[in-house]
Amino acid sequence: MIRAAALAGALTAWALVAYGGRALGLVNPVLMPTPGEVVEVAGTLARDGSLAQHLAVSSLRIAEGFGLAAAAALGLGLLVAVYTPARLMLEPVIEFVRPIPPLAFLPMFLVWFGLGETSKVAFIAYTTFFPMFIGIAAGLGRVDVMLLRAAASLGASRRELLRRVALPAALPSIVVALRLGFGLAIFVIVGAEFMGADAGLGNLIMEGRVFFNPAQIVMGALLLGLLGSLVNGLLQAAERRVLRWRALG
Repeated sequence: MIRAAALAGALTAWALVAYGGRALGLVNPVLMPTPGEVVEVAGTLARDGSLAQHLAVSSLRIAEGFGLAAAAALGLGLLVAVYTPARLMLEPVIEFVRPIPPLAFLPMFLVWFGLGETSKVAFIAYTTFFPMFIGIAAGLGRVDVMLLRAAASLGASRRELLRRVALPAALPSIVVALRLGFGLAIFVIVGAEFMGADAGLGNLIMEGRVFFNPAQIVMGALLLGLLGSLVNGLLQAAERRVLRWRALG
């Protein structure tokens, strides 16, 4: 209820600034689209089917890139948590590459993988991998040693320690890392689709900029925010369900 009220308050504030500013002559109508104009643009694009196409294309790219990065981050995070030589070898390399802005490599991704889907998916995977890996590895590394020793004293094998103790204990950190990674995937999809894309929400935003249609730009941004909020809610719900099962167990 509080979250819904906050969103409603933000929408109301936007409407007041847009409509009130126009009525008082304080806001340039070209620079501040109203909620009605954004809804009108969305309706026009929805009726010809292009809005669903743009949304589906971006969602698929995000899902593929994020999925690849999440799988790699989880696998390598587990590896460095249980195998010290792997941590000593991987951490220096990752810490060297991680601070480099991903957009600096975007032209190279286009050169390496072309203008098709591969370059966009690879760019999203590259960008989202590092924060997820750091979060997952840190979460697994902070598991209480006493829990591991207690389980080992009861005869738990190495695999059981990992599956029944370490992973459940690190689950909150893993979910936070996944949420952060998906947020970054939403962020970089716009940059990825600015170059060499003929569909997607980033392409839709670019078209709004080229043809100076602020309502279309705002609509594309709001759809990305909505997509990110939905996935974030799903991840939080999954975390609550798993933690509840762990408590009941």
